[in-house]
Amino acid sequence: MNRFAIKAGLGACVLGASVLIPAQVSAEPAATATGTELSGMTVFLDPGHQGSSEGHDLAQQVNDGRGNTKDCQTSGMTSLGGVPEHTINWNVTQLVKSSLESLGAKVVLSRQDDTGWGGCIDERARAASESNADLAVSIHADSTAQGEDAGKHGFHMIIPSLPIPDEKADAAQSGGGLEASKMMRDAYKSDGFVPANYAGVNDGLQTRADVAGPALTQVPLVFVEMGNGSNKEDSAQLESSDGQLKHAITITTGIVTYLLTGSETAPAQELAAAPAATTAPEASEDSASSTTTTTPKVTTPKSTNPKSTAPDSAQLSELMEMLAPLLEVQGLDGLQDLVNDKNLGLVSDLASTLMAVITGAGGN
Repeated sequence: MNRFAIKAGLGACVLGASVLIPAQVSAEPAATATGTELSGMTVFLDPGHQGSSEGHDLAQQVNDGRGNTKDCQTSGMTSLGGVPEHTINWNVTQLVKSSLESLGAKVVLSRQDDTGWGGCIDERARAASESNADLAVSIHADSTAQGEDAGKHGFHMIIPSLPIPDEKADAAQSGGGLEASKMMRDAYKSDGFVPANYAGVNDGLQTRADVAGPALTQVPLVFVEMGNGSNKEDSAQLESSDGQLKHAITITTGIVTYLLTGSETAPAQELAAAPAATTAPEASEDSASSTTTTTPKVTTPKSTNPKSTAPDSAQLSELMEMLAPLLEVQGLDGLQDLVNDKNLGLVSDLASTLMAVITGAGGN
């Protein structure tokens, strides 16, 4: 059992026990992870927003990557239950980080805690580019109203309108960024999450020209909106420990699938058919809408590696039922106290179960 996982709690231990490894061929039996599957790879994780903006001007104008400027940062949404988005993003990111590290990856964070300042959007993009990450993932939750908005729900991936003025950013986002975003979308759908039904989202993808991060980032980027904090059901899942764990499992699955099976570039025909957003959610870096879109260039895959599929919702639900009694004891924050020499066998069993589900030995 890898000790990176233990430090983040049992939920992260299940994630971090090298269990999210896509099967190269669906007929293969589940492999025993070595903890080195992602050695030599770097992932940049950006938990959106920050705990405090004290001493900083959120309205300071910074480069938007398209020849204009926009606000340095926003405070993020607050869920219906009163949980700030920055904390939801932080919790999910910590679970994903632990999992990736247990597979041997180097993880770089855009911010180091959930209490202080997190940096302007251009600074985070610069940090992602300078990390030379194989993949960057910006983790957010959306909102569409100050109060409850029962009719709008679901996840989506924000895709930048192409081409992007910066050649390096354009190459990164039209190639690996687009492919990884589609893989993340597929992981979400396979895990039973429903694509968003608002703001011009097309099958889980939303084309935007007004989000600066993707236009400034020179490594492949996935911009995840986990759900709508204005929707009662989405909000409840975003707030809960088991809901955050489920999001973390899905995000890690999408990341690892891309890192182990993705090609350097991917076809963009699907994106060309996706409409730009036409409605305006709550104004923020991760929720403002766009009415402009450019047909992306089409590239050819350089790899013929078969793409794996994420576990289906029934399999994941079964796993979550196994985890529920443990999660209810103390939640994710206190579960590290449950991991000791006496129950490492149980943790290992849970990890093996998840490994079997992800790799396909449990049914796909």
